[in-house]
Amino acid sequence: MNPQGTIGTLVVGYGYWGPNIVRNVVESPDFRMMGLCERDEGRVADFRRRHPGIWAEPDLDAALEDPRIEAVAIATPPHTHFDLVSRALEAGKHVLVEKPLARTGDEAAGLVALAEERGRVLLPGHTFVYSPSVNKVRDLIRGDELGEVYFITSSRMNLGLYQKDGVVLDLAPHDLSILLHWLGKPLLEVNAHGSSVYQDGVHETAFMTLGFEDGVQANVQISWLAPRKMRQMVVVGSRKMVQYEDTAADDSVRIYDKGLDFAEPPANFGEYRLTYRTGDMVAPQIAAAEPLALELKDFASAIREGTEPRSNARLGLEVVLGLEALERSLHSHGAPVKVRSVEEARASRAVAA
Repeated sequence: MNPQGTIGTLVVGYGYWGPNIVRNVVESPDFRMMGLCERDEGRVADFRRRHPGIWAEPDLDAALEDPRIEAVAIATPPHTHFDLVSRALEAGKHVLVEKPLARTGDEAAGLVALAEERGRVLLPGHTFVYSPSVNKVRDLIRGDELGEVYFITSSRMNLGLYQKDGVVLDLAPHDLSILLHWLGKPLLEVNAHGSSVYQDGVHETAFMTLGFEDGVQANVQISWLAPRKMRQMVVVGSRKMVQYEDTAADDSVRIYDKGLDFAEPPANFGEYRLTYRTGDMVAPQIAAAEPLALELKDFASAIREGTEPRSNARLGLEVVLGLEALERSLHSHGAPVKVRSVEEARASRAVAA
């Protein structure tokens, strides 16, 4: 720890998300921004304009040699994560890496094992699990206020930034991390259909069905080709329903006392009679907080106190295994694909090693 008691931090990558991480590191009382690792000269110039006096270094290994650096935050494309995270962990640094943790399940399992071997914190940047609104819905589900969860729907669409990795790798990690966080149950099977409009093999739209342990299903649609931004999820339970929207509005979470009930116990098959239940809608007050700032605070606690972060390495591995299965289904015209368990992935990686 440096003399100020803060955690010396290196940020790697200053593209789309890197500036947000840098801003939060600079503003955080827990971290000290030591430097930036970035090869693009234009981005480095932009960084120096915003943060004069902080050094920038294009070579990661050279940057990692600085003994004042305890933590590394990586905000680079997914295909670079395995290499960069491995080098940071091997240099003895704690690592926060933007979603997804790695490109394949074997890579992700390898990073989890390496972090454990080196006794370092590995936090995949699933920022939505730090959202106060997302956690309010989790409390409703875990507190049994909604009753038995029947199914969940999600729409995550916008006229988005085109990326060569495709829409599943770009947007689906958000839904996977939220659903795993809400349900606390493993994902067992997926199927996915997609559409490639501008480039073969690069899907801009995908429609996915996710099957979790104990039978809960989620239907998720994601797209870069939509006229307006939509971030909406609906959880349908036996007692109540809840709608969550990723907005800054006061009613980002709405709880509906609506559903169907049996009019009376049926005497025999065929006598089921249902009645509609329509009660009040409640929008609970939720304190505003920036999820990325909460994520960094959790990262600091894990480093200092040895606590397990909310967005932990296991969650990161589960998300990557789900993405792996979704992409297999996508390229198999929607065929159902079993999702490897964390234990299977780790065992497979151990055998390969």
